Amino acid sequence: MPAGYRRQLYRDDAVVLRVQKLGESDRIITLLTRRHGRLRAVARGVRRTTSRFGARLEPFGHIDLQLAGSPEGVGSSLYSVSQVEAVNLFGKRFLGDYPRYTAASAIAETAERLSPVEREPALRLFQLTLGALKALAAGEHASSLVLDAYLLRGMNFAGWAPALAECAVCGTPGQHGAFSVPAGGSVCPDCRPPGAAHPAPATIALMAALTSGDWQVADATEPPVRRECSGLVAAHLQWHMERNLRALPLVDRRESTS
Repeated sequence: MPAGYRRQLYRDDAVVLRVQKLGESDRIITLLTRRHGRLRAVARGVRRTTSRFGARLEPFGHIDLQLAGSPEGVGSSLYSVSQVEAVNLFGKRFLGDYPRYTAASAIAETAERLSPVEREPALRLFQLTLGALKALAAGEHASSLVLDAYLLRGMNFAGWAPALAECAVCGTPGQHGAFSVPAGGSVCPDCRPPGAAHPAPATIALMAALTSGDWQVADATEPPVRRECSGLVAAHLQWHMERNLRALPLVDRRESTS
C-alpha cells in the first residue's frame, strides 16, 4: 500500500442486493449504488444485538450510507460501512409473502449479474432495480408480472432485449408466430429455425406490454399467458447470461397478497 495512503469517504444511496456472514459478528454487503455502481462493503459488528444499524442492512432495502474505501485501483476493493440511514426497507414487507419475496430475490440476483464490473456506474440499472422493488412492495400488480417486466427491461439495459415487433433475423416488421431464443426473439416463417417455440399471440403482446410499461394490458392477462411469458423471458435471459440464475426456479408465481 503506498505511503501516506488514506481511505476516502463516499456518500451514496443504494439497494442492498445480498448479505454474507463474515467472522462472528460482521457481514459483507453487496450494494447497487446510484453513483458508484455495484460495490461490496464490510459492515462491522452488525450481527450483534447491540448493533446500531444491523436491521437497516437487510436484502432489498433502499438505504443512504457513508462508506470508507480506497481510491480506485488502490488497496482492497472492499469498502467499510460507517453510517447507514434507512430510506425504505422493502424487505420487511416481503417476509410474510413468499411470491413477492422470491420475486425480489430473483430481481436482486439479476441486478448483480447485470453489473459484473465493480465500481462501474450503472444509474439506469439502479433506477430500474429500485423501481421494481417499490412496485413489489406496493402490491398493485402480480409479483410475476413485476419480475418479468424487470427482466425484460434489464435485458434492454444489457442490449439483449428480444425482438417482439419484427423478425429478429431479417427485421421484417409485424408480430410473427414463432419465437427463437438463440435467434433473438420473434422470427418470421422464412427465418424460423428448427425448434422454435410457437407462443400464443397474447404472450408476445404481454411481453411487449411489460417492456413498455402498459400495465392495463398486462394486468388483464390470464394465468396461462403469464406462465408462457415467464418461461420465454427466463429462457431468453439465461441464454444471454450463459448461466442459470439460482433464484428463478424458486420463484412462486402464484398471486401474492397485498
